[in-house]
Amino acid sequence: MENEYRHPEKKENKSLKPDNERRPLWVSPTGSIILETCSEFYKQAADFCIAIAEPESRLEQFHEYKLTPASLYGAASAGFDAENMIKYLKMLSKTDLAPEIVRMIEKHTENVGKLALYLKDGSIIVEGKSVQAVETILPYVRDVVLEKLSDKSFKIDQYKVEQVRQKCREINYPLIEVYDYKNDRTCPDLGIKLSPKAQLRPYQKKSVDKIFVGGKARSGVIVLPCGAGKSLTGVYATVRLGKPCLCFANTAVSVDQWVSQFKTWSTVGDNRIQGITSNTKAFEVNLKADIIVTTYSMYGYTGHRSKDSEEIIKVIEGREWGLILMDEVHMVPAKNFRDAVARTKSHCKVGLTATLLREDEAIQDLEFIIGPKVYEANWQELVQAGYLANVKCFEVLCPMSKEYMREYLKLYLPCGKGGSGGFNGEDKKSVQHTLCSSNPNKLMVCEYLIHYHEQQRDKIIVFSDNLFTLDQIGTRLQKLIIRGETSHQERTQVIKKFKEANKGFTVLLSKVGDTSLDLPEATVVIQISSQGGSRRQEAQRLGRVLRPKPTKDKYGVVTGGEA
Repeated sequence: MENEYRHPEKKENKSLKPDNERRPLWVSPTGSIILETCSEFYKQAADFCIAIAEPESRLEQFHEYKLTPASLYGAASAGFDAENMIKYLKMLSKTDLAPEIVRMIEKHTENVGKLALYLKDGSIIVEGKSVQAVETILPYVRDVVLEKLSDKSFKIDQYKVEQVRQKCREINYPLIEVYDYKNDRTCPDLGIKLSPKAQLRPYQKKSVDKIFVGGKARSGVIVLPCGAGKSLTGVYATVRLGKPCLCFANTAVSVDQWVSQFKTWSTVGDNRIQGITSNTKAFEVNLKADIIVTTYSMYGYTGHRSKDSEEIIKVIEGREWGLILMDEVHMVPAKNFRDAVARTKSHCKVGLTATLLREDEAIQDLEFIIGPKVYEANWQELVQAGYLANVKCFEVLCPMSKEYMREYLKLYLPCGKGGSGGFNGEDKKSVQHTLCSSNPNKLMVCEYLIHYHEQQRDKIIVFSDNLFTLDQIGTRLQKLIIRGETSHQERTQVIKKFKEANKGFTVLLSKVGDTSLDLPEATVVIQISSQGGSRRQEAQRLGRVLRPKPTKDKYGVVTGGEA
């Protein structure tokens, strides 16, 4: 290797340190960080990088990270100060640290901790460490200030918290939501513990440790791969905080699963936890339960409610919660979900997800709705440690049958030249997608894979976003289907059969199965159709077979040229 580091954008030469071979990091003036996995200090350097930067890619020999304002804010809010960030970067870098990096770190961390946001006596308070900090932000948020309490604090509209956090972030005075839970005498104590069977893995404990800094709880997002034990992590966070918890899940089935997880991993009694869905009647509900689990859609619904639902929501909104625990938190940026969070009084918010990906840019809003990302696990390390399966992925290309190809090509021809008329742009895309999804050659491959793996006694999930194709396969092979219209009772029965089957078994899922269906027994996933390049969906479906098992395969069956 040449004894210089030439950055392609700056065209500057950076002399390598004499002992550069022992140092694992290349740090670019633009904030890119390359970590060499062969380094003897890889583990320490990887932990450091994930704490202060966003992971971009993880190849076998190199990992790439990116320093961003959000990542630096998250690190600083978790107690990592600028001095130590710079110190460790200098220590681990093969070259001298560029002045731009030092300035970037100092700029985006200097004001972290100067402003705090907290709930007190039902009101949202913003408090500064100094008069100067408060005077700096007041001109930007004055229209939502309800009352000035002192030179260092003021009360704001609870429905404008997201707006205030965003304004403060724009002027580089980020708000940290803190909760002095140990000294809170108004919010009752839960008094529950982890059950003896709950064996925390190191990364689960580490992720929750990031929430609790300096004896206080801070709101934030934890990212763990599918199969890495998000449920136990959420239960542990609840137990450790020791205050009443409102837990949001994605579906009615996942509400049942979360209630079961709380009972399995903690000492909470049946009379202290309550699951609530849109079908729950008021007389069936213990609204004084210390832990309530409900769905985003039920709580965030803005249309006409039944009398029972109105009564339930009114009681939940009127309570003061120690913790809001949000599963599949990448869904929260949706308008009705974020409004639901805004109108709920809580001291601390913790979001859980397997992937911080949305195909829009709204994922960035989580910082203002909940808080910064505080921890993200490296799935490759979890695989190496045996916590996750080493999945084999195959893409099976299937030629389109002549008849289907003829109809497919007609969609591109004008009506007078043998083309298919009467389709607008969206209809044409829909027909094209259906032709690709239901390509007979593709379905034959799917049928073969199902028969093969059922003979191996595998438990198989077949995903198809195209409902026509899903029904075709289900009817032809007589397989059970879970789709949007499937009732809660039917879903529960199908999941029970899948889990208890002692031989090869197959269930067909539409995209409703992407999240919040706990099917750890699955050993094979076959994907017939998808959202066309959605990274989040691919990660979630792959996660269905990430729990360690003897067999773990994922097939993407695509029409040739479709991918």
